[in-house]
Amino acid sequence: MALAICRRFPGSFCGTPPRPALIKRHANKKLPRQTREDCVLTARTIGTDPRTAATLKLLKPLGYRTFCHPFAYSATQSVTYWTVGSCARHGGQDPAEHSSLCRPAKKVENIHSASSSRRLLTTSSALPGSESSRASASQASTLKPGSPGAAGVVEDDIEMFDSFEDPRGFLQLRPEYQLHSYNRSETCQPLSVSEGELILHKVTVYQDNLQPQVIADYFCKLSSLPAEQRPVVLSSTSFALLCQLSVKNIQLFEVPDLINILKAFVGLGIPYSHSVLDVCEIRFCSKVWEMSLDQLLLVADLWRYLGRRVPRFLKIFFSYLNLHWKDLSLSQLIHLIYIIGESRQVPQDLMQKLESLILKYIDLINLEEIGTICLGFFKSSSSLSEYVMRKLGDLACADMQHLSNYALVNILKMFRFTHVDHINFMKQFGQIAPQRIPFLGVQGVMHLTLACSALRILDEGLMNAVAASLPPRVAYCRSKDVAKILWSFGTLNYKPPNTEEFYSSLINEIHRKMPEFKRYPEHLLTCLLGLAFSEYFPLELINFALSPEFIRLAQERSKFELTKELYTLDGTVGIECLDYRGNRLSAHLQQEGSEMLWNLARRDMCSKPEFLEALFLLENMLGGPQYIKHHMILPHTRSSDLEVQLDVNLKPLPFNKEAVSIEDEARLRLKHVGVSLTDDLMNQLLKGKSRAHFQGEIESETEQQARELEKVAIHLGSSPDSVADRLGAMKMAGPHPPACVQAPQVRLAIQLTNKNQYCYGSRDLLGLHNMKRRQLKQLGYRVVELFHWEWLPLLKRTRLEKLMFLHEKVFTSAL
Repeated sequence: MALAICRRFPGSFCGTPPRPALIKRHANKKLPRQTREDCVLTARTIGTDPRTAATLKLLKPLGYRTFCHPFAYSATQSVTYWTVGSCARHGGQDPAEHSSLCRPAKKVENIHSASSSRRLLTTSSALPGSESSRASASQASTLKPGSPGAAGVVEDDIEMFDSFEDPRGFLQLRPEYQLHSYNRSETCQPLSVSEGELILHKVTVYQDNLQPQVIADYFCKLSSLPAEQRPVVLSSTSFALLCQLSVKNIQLFEVPDLINILKAFVGLGIPYSHSVLDVCEIRFCSKVWEMSLDQLLLVADLWRYLGRRVPRFLKIFFSYLNLHWKDLSLSQLIHLIYIIGESRQVPQDLMQKLESLILKYIDLINLEEIGTICLGFFKSSSSLSEYVMRKLGDLACADMQHLSNYALVNILKMFRFTHVDHINFMKQFGQIAPQRIPFLGVQGVMHLTLACSALRILDEGLMNAVAASLPPRVAYCRSKDVAKILWSFGTLNYKPPNTEEFYSSLINEIHRKMPEFKRYPEHLLTCLLGLAFSEYFPLELINFALSPEFIRLAQERSKFELTKELYTLDGTVGIECLDYRGNRLSAHLQQEGSEMLWNLARRDMCSKPEFLEALFLLENMLGGPQYIKHHMILPHTRSSDLEVQLDVNLKPLPFNKEAVSIEDEARLRLKHVGVSLTDDLMNQLLKGKSRAHFQGEIESETEQQARELEKVAIHLGSSPDSVADRLGAMKMAGPHPPACVQAPQVRLAIQLTNKNQYCYGSRDLLGLHNMKRRQLKQLGYRVVELFHWEWLPLLKRTRLEKLMFLHEKVFTSAL
C-alpha cells in the first residue's frame, strides 16, 4: 500500500499563522509533580516503541491521492480515497458537506466501513445517527514520513472497530440470540446469475398468477445472488414489478412470509427509503399483537439492519411489551435494550420494568452484555438506579482485565450519565486504561476522558497517557472529540507534563477544522471554555466566536441554547485578556446572559439551608443586611457570592442600598447621635424642659445599648469595649448619602463551597471555580472560603460557635 500526501496550502484559518497566537497565563499555577519521564506513556515512547506504537504509518508517496481514515475506537487504520458522494449511509443520514472559510487545505474525512474484522487495517467511523457520531468535515495538517505523527504499526496489536457490527457483538455470545436476531450468514442456497435471470423472467410472464408464497420465495432466492449482481437486480423493471406484486398481495402474506421478505430486502441491500418498505411497515404494525416476542425482536432487528426508523411499529411493540415484559428471557431482554438504544425512543415506564428484569438476571449477565445494557440505556436517555449501576460495576470489576474496550467505554458512558461514583470500578479502570489508551481510537479516548471529568475523578496517570498519545493522531479527531477532550482537561484543572505540545496540537486542529466547527458551533465554545479554564486564550478563535457571524450560526444551527456559554467566554476575556480589542457580545446579549445565570444561581443557593444560615448569621454579626450583599460579582462564572466591604479600619461599610428601606435609612442616619429624634423629644426641646430630665433619658438609652453590646460580645468571644468600637463604626458609617460613604479599603468575596466544586476525594478546585477565584483576585477582591468540610459540621453546633467561625473568617481574611 502506498500513500500520497495531499498538497498543503500555506497559512491557516483566515490567514492566521499555522501556530495561533496565544495569551498564556500561569501565575501561581503549578504543573504536576510528574516529569515527562514519569508519564505512563509519552509521545516519544508511543512513536518509537514498536510494541506500543499505535500511530499512522505513512509510506513513501507514489502519486495516489489519498485521505486518512479517521480513528473510531481503534488506533491505526489503513487509508483509502473517498469522496463525499461515495459513502453509503444508514438511516437516511446525509454525507457531510465540506467548506473552507479562506483557503483550501488537505481534508481528512470520516468514512464508514461495513467490515466486521477486528484484525484488518480498515475501520469505520462512528455509526451515522448514533450519539457519538457526526459527519466530520475535518481539515488536517500534512503528515510526513519520519515525523512524530508517522510511526510504525504492529499490525497484530491493532484492535479494529466496526461501528455497525461491533455493537451487535453480544449476539454471538449465546445461541438463544439466533432465535430473534438477523444473521447475515444465514441465507438461502446461493443462486447463479442465470437462475436469477430466470426468476425475473417468470415474474414478467406469470405476474397475474403468482401466489404470495411464491413471491416471498422469489425474494429470498434473489437475495442469494452474488453481491455484484444485486444492484443490477434492484434497478431492473422485473424486480420493480415483483415489489408491486408484493404490495398488491400484502394482506395475504402470513407473518413468516413477511419476515422472510424483510430478510430478503436486507440481503439485497434495498434502500431504506424504498416505497415497498412503507407498505411493509404498515402491515407489520397491524400484526404486532399476533406475533411472538422472538418474531417481534427479529422484525425490529431487521428494520435496524435496513437503517430505517420505524417509530409507529416500535410504539405498538412497546405497548405490547408493557403487558408481556415479565415473559422476556435474558437474551430477549438484552436484545431489546440494544434495539431501544438504537431507536432512541422508549416510554420510561417500560424502562423501569426492564430495570427490574436486569436485577432478576444480574448473576447471569456476562461482561459484554453489561456494555450492551449501559449503551442501550445511555442512547435512549434512560437512567438506571444507583443500586443497579453499582451491581453492574461490581460485575465488571470482578474481571475487568477481560472487559473489551468497547464495553468499557459504554459502561463509563452510563456512569457519567447517572453520576454514580463507583470507586472500586474507577480505581481498576485507572490501572488498566493507560496501557489501553494507545490502542484506542480518539473517540474512545474522548469518552474515557469525558467520563472522568463528569465524575470529577482526576487520575494523573490516565490523563498523562491521553495527553501523550493524542498529539501524533490529533488529525483523526472530530470537532466533538477536540471539544470534549479540552473541556475534560480544563474541568479537572490539570496540565500534563507535555502541556505545550498537547494544547498547541489541539488549538491548531481547531483552526484546521473550522468548517466543521461552523456546522456545530457548540463544539467551538466548548473548546474555548475548556482552554480558558486552563488559562489559554487563542485570540483569533475568540474573536471569531464572539463575532456577529458566529453568534448568528450558534442561534440558528445549534440545538442548544448557547447564550450562557457566549456570556461566560465574553466575561472571561474582558478580565483576563486586557489587550484584546476584538469582538465582544452586544449589551443586549450580555444582559440576557446575566439575567439567565443570576436566576439559576439564586434559585440554587436560596434552596440550600447551609447558605441561608450563613447569610442570616453574617447579617446579624455585621449589623444588618445593608452590610452584606448576595449577588454575582462575576455573573459569567455562574455562581453567586456574599460580598462584604470594609473601610481602612476594617469596619464593615453599609454599601448594600437595596437592603435598606427609606424609613430605616432615616433612622440609621441619626443613630450615631445617641438619641432618637421623636415628636415627643422635639416638643420637650421647644418647651425648654429641664436638662436633668433630658440627661436621664440619654443615660437610660446608653445603658440599654451597653447591655446589647455585652450580649454580642459574649457571642463573639470579644470584650464589650472592642465590640462597641466596631458597632460604633458601623453606626457612624450608616447608609449616608453617597458623598459621605467611605471608599472601601477591602472587598471580600465570600464563597460557600460544595463538594461538586472539587475533584473527587480531594481539595483541588475544578476548572470553572478555580477560574472564578483567579478573576476575583485580578479585580482586587479577597476570596474568603467557607469550605463545606468546615461549615456543614458546624450547622449542628451552637450559634456561638458558628458566629465565632464566621467572625474569624471575615476579619482574619481582611488582614
